[in-house]
Amino acid sequence: MIEYWNQFHFDNPWWLLGMLLVPVMVWWQYFKRNRSYPRIRISDLSGLPIHKTWKERLYTFLPILTIAALVCFVIAMARPQLNLKEEKVKADGIDIMMVMDLSSSMLSKDFSPDRLEVSKVVAQEFVSKRKYDRIGLVVFSGEAFTQCPVTVDHNILTDFIGGLHVGIVQDGTAIGMGLATAVNRLKDSEAKSKIIILLTDGVNNTGYINPLTAAEIAHQYNVKVYTIGVGSMGSALSPVNRGLNGEYYFAMSRVEIDTDLLKKISEMTSGQYYRATDRASLENIYSEIDRLEKTEIEVEVYKRYKDEYRMFLVAGLGFLLLGFVLQQTIFRTIQ
Repeated sequence: MIEYWNQFHFDNPWWLLGMLLVPVMVWWQYFKRNRSYPRIRISDLSGLPIHKTWKERLYTFLPILTIAALVCFVIAMARPQLNLKEEKVKADGIDIMMVMDLSSSMLSKDFSPDRLEVSKVVAQEFVSKRKYDRIGLVVFSGEAFTQCPVTVDHNILTDFIGGLHVGIVQDGTAIGMGLATAVNRLKDSEAKSKIIILLTDGVNNTGYINPLTAAEIAHQYNVKVYTIGVGSMGSALSPVNRGLNGEYYFAMSRVEIDTDLLKKISEMTSGQYYRATDRASLENIYSEIDRLEKTEIEVEVYKRYKDEYRMFLVAGLGFLLLGFVLQQTIFRTIQ
């Protein structure tokens, strides 16, 4: 409601000086007017209990209708207008595929509560900033598949990201499969720029596509790959086994990320490699990518104005009419 009223402006604001008449009218109606009438003295009833009727109580408020009518007429003469702004946005968008590792090691506790949950939240924040881009999602562990093709419906994409969990597909780390699946989704795109953000915390140990082969394919289709290695330095509390009930057992194990491979993939595709050792560094990485991959936006603004004086004019006439009707009916006096 406040935002709605902020869109108003007055085309003839000098008419608002008429508001200075309001205190004059209040003074006349409630302090001067009654003294100007001749009075007849009658027997004193001050000793008797007097109970005012509802008519007597309401009669004192009758002049307010005239004052309210004046206020409405002054506002109407000031010609209030509603600003109606339209924007035509022309954006040279970027097609982005986010590739996320769902191997069991993403449950490691060196991030709070774990690597996967932090990665999901930061990815959702990144998506919310790229409102003019088409963004999709590929997930991988032992295999890879497209969770969401590139779309401008970022609400459904963030829902998909929020629903990710370990165990969707068989365990493992098929980096080449994840990268190749994302490239396949972007290869026919006509976007000015095509990028992949590949996030993993391990070493390629399965899949039938070599990661460097997938990187070469990305290069052929002008797809830039940003790689992110997620995990603290040294050791972390990580899943080491899984019980028959599906529960993971944790123990301290060494953090192993194939940094050389990730660097090579980014170099082959004119991208960049990053290492995230905590949530803050991961947020900074996504912010850096957001800064590097800016979308060119051209915004044309059209302004229209809608006169809103009619409702104040009608209200003022309504107050006058109501006051006249009341004076001629229930508040009628003998002059």
